[in-house]
Amino acid sequence: MGQARLILPLFFMVMMIDGYDLAALPLALPYLVKEMDVAPSAFSGALSAVLVGLGAGALLIGPLGDRFGRRLLIVASLTLIAAATIGTAFSSTITEFVAWRFFTGLALGACLPNVTACTAEFALPDRRAATIALISAGISIGAITAGLITPLLVRLGGWELIFYAAGAFILVLAVALFLAMPATDATSRKSDDAPATRGSILAPLSPRYLPATALFVAFYTLNVFVLYMIASWLPHLLTVAKLSLDASSQLTAFFQGGGLVGGLLISWFIDRGRGVAAFLIVYGLAIAAFWAAGAAGASFAIWAGLLLFIGAGASGAPLAIMALSSSFYPAHVYSAAIGLAVAIARLGAIAGPLVGGALVAREYAPQFFLMICAAPLIVCMALAALSARIKKAGAV
Repeated sequence: MGQARLILPLFFMVMMIDGYDLAALPLALPYLVKEMDVAPSAFSGALSAVLVGLGAGALLIGPLGDRFGRRLLIVASLTLIAAATIGTAFSSTITEFVAWRFFTGLALGACLPNVTACTAEFALPDRRAATIALISAGISIGAITAGLITPLLVRLGGWELIFYAAGAFILVLAVALFLAMPATDATSRKSDDAPATRGSILAPLSPRYLPATALFVAFYTLNVFVLYMIASWLPHLLTVAKLSLDASSQLTAFFQGGGLVGGLLISWFIDRGRGVAAFLIVYGLAIAAFWAAGAAGASFAIWAGLLLFIGAGASGAPLAIMALSSSFYPAHVYSAAIGLAVAIARLGAIAGPLVGGALVAREYAPQFFLMICAAPLIVCMALAALSARIKKAGAV
């Protein structure tokens, strides 16, 4: 337990790095556009590269932690993240930005499934879901932190310091985890799985785990689709609703805050065997908030309340889904399962903003936009109910 108290806060910092790094280039973009005298659209490839890399790393590299040990994968991945983040600061062409952001995403994709799997191992059995959700909440905290400190960093050292500071911190974090983590973990223990599937990206697709994997991947991907669809266009929707730019920016914090609270609450109920009911209630409240959006008008207070419920369903539930999945698999294939889900969910992350953009282009009202999001959440409700039938096959 004493070791967990040291390592779990370090894992939270790793998740913060994920949130910070994903937000770093969008935050640096206004400064880069001015300095390089290019259109913002010129950075589309660089902005997408980190998502492509993240999916590839989660699918192809992350599962190797199940075979060779998660300590090695986490520390090596953090070192590559640090190098790629610092490399981004040296970029002077669009091509260089694309390359460095791809490598950043690749390393993040390799690292995060192993951090989540290790979190499940170190957590107390009766608090596993809540612990995973709490550690994963570091992603949102990291993104918020990036937004708060970027103006200061730019004043002190230009846009480059956004990446230099992060790179230096990541290197220190890698050393700390190398010293703190045990040399062996659950992946080193004896297992009755066939050698061909143990530690392989195909392990979650074996007949033994396929029902759990199909449900987990579909559940997570649909929710991520809704999350990115709303998050990408929420400020625009709020301005269409006649709220000011400042109010629109402030209201996005209620969406993120609802996500943090919702994810932790659902996970708390998962640990107590009431996860299905918690999912159904949170999704139901989010869908009700979609309906009520039409009556919100330009009221800041009403929108703030609605976005807390919408955030719980769209942003908080994915944290809880990741926590729920820890009950589906034994430790030695958990990294592979998470990697597969994260990789496929990238498709949802990419499709969400595109579908939202198509609706925005047709100038649909905010309520209609949000009601479209209700359809995948209704499917998520069905998958949540079905998850009660999934058993933890061969768990250790």
